[in-house]
Amino acid sequence: MAILTGSNKIRTAVFISGNGSNLKSLIKFTKKKKSPISIELIISNNLKAKGLKYGKIFKIKKKVFNFENIKFTENKLISILEKNEIKIICLAGFMRILSKSFIKKFKGKILNIHPSLLPKYKGLNTHKRVLNNNEKYSGCTVHFVNSKLDSGKIILQKKVKILKNETEETLAKKVLIEEHRLYPKAILKIFNL
Repeated sequence: MAILTGSNKIRTAVFISGNGSNLKSLIKFTKKKKSPISIELIISNNLKAKGLKYGKIFKIKKKVFNFENIKFTENKLISILEKNEIKIICLAGFMRILSKSFIKKFKGKILNIHPSLLPKYKGLNTHKRVLNNNEKYSGCTVHFVNSKLDSGKIILQKKVKILKNETEETLAKKVLIEEHRLYPKAILKIFNL
């Protein structure tokens, strides 16, 4: 597969709700020659999301939506994504559930990263639940998004060992480091690079 350059790169939007550390790692990834994507848009449901600063730092357009009226918001969102010719959506700590019709419209084009070894521990509070169940391993998963929560086809996973004195915080940090490595690898995998 030929290396994609500038205008040949796949126009991507990243959806965030918080610190945007996965967004930052994806932006760094886009600067590499082998990266097939360029991030053209940052979308957030949270006006105070710290990750929005990366829009300013790296000169990427950003938009914030409150998602109070899902249908209205998603229609606006779809028109912005189409106007910006977005072909791939990467959810990176995006804490809103997208509607079935939105997911259907972008079928096979929405990726998500989740801080557990799916299909185990879908949803929220994953680290707490993992530790409460005395698991020996946890990790992270990049998967395609379908209409069922954290249930889409798995692209890649990375396992981490849980230590005896592990806390939610230490596990979260360990998993996040792997997330930053896994998301770019998963993107390369889906484009067979």
